Amino acid sequence: MFLSNLSTPFLVFLFSCCVTLAQTQMLENASRQTTGYLRSNGTVENASHQTIGFFRDNGTLEDASHRTIGFLRSNGTVEDRSHRTIGYIRDNGTVESASRQTIGYVRGSTIEDASRRTIGYARDADPKKAAVIYFFWKMF
Repeated sequence: MFLSNLSTPFLVFLFSCCVTLAQTQMLENASRQTTGYLRSNGTVENASHQTIGFFRDNGTLEDASHRTIGFLRSNGTVEDRSHRTIGYIRDNGTVESASRQTIGYVRGSTIEDASRRTIGYARDADPKKAAVIYFFWKMF
């Protein structure tokens, strides 16, 4: 009954807002403050919704100016723009440096440092993409 009282344009607007929210993956710090967003189209944004980069479907990582800055391979290898390996994201959630030292973990939506202290959360985000953002993005 309630929905029957609403106009069709409003219902379309409401539905589109719900779909947009469902397609946005939030990145949070350990205090649960939003630090960024990962959009379903691959856009990476900071907390102010400014675009800082892009994840392409083929694994290419780009900065805000669409310049290639690195790659996330399907096997979890993270490479810089020159294809040098800078880290690994294992299927079990372990994040390793290029020298294979553990630098962190992704456990569901929780991001942990090497000491297993929570450093952030990636709500509804792809774990490998979240790990790239938390552990490697500043290296590019």
